[in-house]
Amino acid sequence: MLVKIPLSWLREYCEIPWSPNELADRLTMSLLEVDDVTTVGLNYDNIVVGEVRSAERHPNADRLSLCTVDTGDQMLEIVCGAPNVEAGQHVPVALIGARVAGDLKIKKSKIRGVLSRGMICSEAELNLSDEADGIMVLDSESPVGRPLIEVLGERETVLTVDVGTNRPDCLALIGVAREVVALTGERVRMPSDAVNETGAPIDELVSVTVADYADCPR
Repeated sequence: MLVKIPLSWLREYCEIPWSPNELADRLTMSLLEVDDVTTVGLNYDNIVVGEVRSAERHPNADRLSLCTVDTGDQMLEIVCGAPNVEAGQHVPVALIGARVAGDLKIKKSKIRGVLSRGMICSEAELNLSDEADGIMVLDSESPVGRPLIEVLGERETVLTVDVGTNRPDCLALIGVAREVVALTGERVRMPSDAVNETGAPIDELVSVTVADYADCPR
């Protein structure tokens, strides 16, 4: 079974003194096979949260939309080819100078005779997933003009671990953390299991009487 292990989460449970690729090699040599090491997301420089104020059909292309997008400090006209773009959406907007997946630099460009001043991004263009059929729609509470990195967080390195049927303990992060500390000689930082109890003690709320000790010895 393939399990995705975000390194930022794994680091909450153990120290990792190696690079992601070296960690993957060491885990694989210890018989916990790592199939892949990927980085999800971008640096998100010059990519902000925008609000689509209007989305009208492009005057020269039936399958394109001409959108007016509020990015907090300016209104931009952006040509968008996504079928799911609608007015009122909060969306990731790559401003002029931003770089998206494939190291594509965003520039002012005329698309079917209309100047487009940015890009409304899909998840694929942000290197978050392979989803490229439509733009990424953010939560409506995402503040307009806020840098996208403050909304989505830093980019993440993820290990894809092939967990065998004999290692169900490694289906959880703590199990993988135990494998790491077996290599480093450190200790796992276990999460707290403390529970905040409120209200009256349970023995003041309910009592149990055993009527037949023969059939119910405990």
